Amino acid sequence: MPEPTDLGVRLGAELTALALCWRIVRPDGVALGFTTHDRPLAIGGLVHDSAPGMAPSAVASSDGLDIDTMDVAGALTADAITAADLAAGRFDGAAVMLFLVDWQAPDAGQQLLARGTLGTIETGTGADQGFAATLRGPTAALAVTRIESCSPECRAELGDRRCRVDMRGRRERRSVLGGDGDRARFDGVDAAGSAGFIEGRVRVLSGESAGLERRVIAAEGDWLVFDETLMLAPGVAVELRQGCDKRFVTCVERFANGANFRGEPHVPGGDVLTRFPGL
Repeated sequence: MPEPTDLGVRLGAELTALALCWRIVRPDGVALGFTTHDRPLAIGGLVHDSAPGMAPSAVASSDGLDIDTMDVAGALTADAITAADLAAGRFDGAAVMLFLVDWQAPDAGQQLLARGTLGTIETGTGADQGFAATLRGPTAALAVTRIESCSPECRAELGDRRCRVDMRGRRERRSVLGGDGDRARFDGVDAAGSAGFIEGRVRVLSGESAGLERRVIAAEGDWLVFDETLMLAPGVAVELRQGCDKRFVTCVERFANGANFRGEPHVPGGDVLTRFPGL
């Protein structure tokens, strides 16, 4: 009697050989695969390493509009998910797919159980060297407000299709002179020019932190301060992108782009009575 090849047929057999599999795609494009089986499985061109300690909470889904979430827990492994990568934010917002396969025929088909993106990630300390994360399902996007509200600040991002500022010459490739946690100095960036990068971005091009990106929130002399810690060694190459504080006066005077300003700078706000007490 020939063996069934379709996963649906195999699920209906008296004996099953099912394995739970994870596929994680980080924002930087790195794809990782894991399985609860006791040996690696090649599925769809990606090798899913054996990780029996990585397990989800109860998987539940519905046809309603409730936000689906699921907890994921596992052990840190040196070659796949490390504490350093988690702390650096490499897995923040990673796309995750959880599915079942028949380990005897991994390419016979997949039974999708859940998919979404990783939310809050917590790591253990001391003897508890593991991690726990929340998987947000597709319905989590329904909780995000999509309608723009009236605001005096610009709602566009510098250089996007609504802003239309030409970014040529506003992206610079620099080398790190020194780093200290959430701040760093770069060659060619002095105290006078550092303010132009506030609300901009720094993207690491080489070294251990390659692929990571941080927002610049302040400038202290010739030091740029980031919104999160970023480990940078001297000589590491980065791309610095200028920023914008989204004020109308900045749009007009610095970028000569008032016609494309996406805000309402002259509409009175909730503080109109304190700004104009005579009204």
